[in-house]
Amino acid sequence: MRFIPTEIPDVIIVEPDVHRDDRGFFVETYQAEKYRAGGISRPFVQDNHSRSGARTLRGLHIQVRRPQAKLVRVVEGEIYDVAVDVRRGSPTFGRWVSVRLSAENFWQCYVPVGFAHGFCVLTAAAQVEYKCTDVYDPAGEIGIAWNDPALAIPWPVADPVLSERDRRHPTLAEVAHRLPNY
Repeated sequence: MRFIPTEIPDVIIVEPDVHRDDRGFFVETYQAEKYRAGGISRPFVQDNHSRSGARTLRGLHIQVRRPQAKLVRVVEGEIYDVAVDVRRGSPTFGRWVSVRLSAENFWQCYVPVGFAHGFCVLTAAAQVEYKCTDVYDPAGEIGIAWNDPALAIPWPVADPVLSERDRRHPTLAEVAHRLPNY
């Protein structure tokens, strides 16, 4: 198992060992001691699972009252996964990293507290599972516009399928005052 820091070192890509044979495969998707040694030490308290159709874009979301770190993986299809640093005072505030996660590559992305998260579906469908370090608090969630020009994220879909809520999110500059200090 490899833990690879991205250009924003707190965001970590996990490449698990996949054991394949003529029966299929086996992969260890989480083991607390190994993840702690790899820099992922916060305890996870909630697991989520979503399924989305082609071109769906979810995000960018962040919990402000009950901040969450997330460990994201794909069990069907492929996504373009994005983490945006929204930690006020951070030297990488407003910068983002992306990774393609798929059922084929088995990679995971650790999105730490203080990062907005979003993804778009690159295949006919994608199922995404992610672990969270705190429970979901709908009243404490805010969003950032997926197409914020200041972020300039090159989403690989030109006309994403969005929820009404995701369609109306403000820019990072417009919500920066609501972000806690991490």
